Amino acid sequence: MATSEKAEPTRRDFLYIATGAFGAVGAAALAWPFIDQMNPDASALALASIEVDLSSLEEGQSMTAKWRGKPVFIRYRTAKEIEEAKAVDVASLIDPQTDEERTKPGKEHFLVQIGICTHLGCVPLGEAGEYDGWFCPCHGSHYDTAGRIRKGPAPLNLELPPYDFISDTVIKIG
Repeated sequence: MATSEKAEPTRRDFLYIATGAFGAVGAAALAWPFIDQMNPDASALALASIEVDLSSLEEGQSMTAKWRGKPVFIRYRTAKEIEEAKAVDVASLIDPQTDEERTKPGKEHFLVQIGICTHLGCVPLGEAGEYDGWFCPCHGSHYDTAGRIRKGPAPLNLELPPYDFISDTVIKIG
């Protein structure tokens, strides 16, 4: 008798394999609806990105867009506001960030930021506060003309959403 004898597969072996495969396919088919329901719905996907036309803004004006349920402040800053923002000693800031880090190169006059105070989620008032930027009246946070926290309990600058210029006057947020 040879030591390398192999038993022929039996009908029972086939039934075990077929039953296991059928059970695995059935379990996957049963699990799919539960996994699929965790995907975002169509309304959430539709808000994933928006396009905003800035052509109606004039120097010194602001507008608010809504992106993912959050207000987005868009400000067409004046030359004076840009100079004031650039003149600040970055080392003196609570959350150090230069004006250049908060805007797109060549488009420094447009400031795009999420309009939610980083302290407790209030919506700050524009062109207000000690630095003529944004002021959160709920707890007294003052932001400058670049949206950087200068005074108050807020720990961070106003958040910047992901955005790109599609043209000179249209941005895509998200």
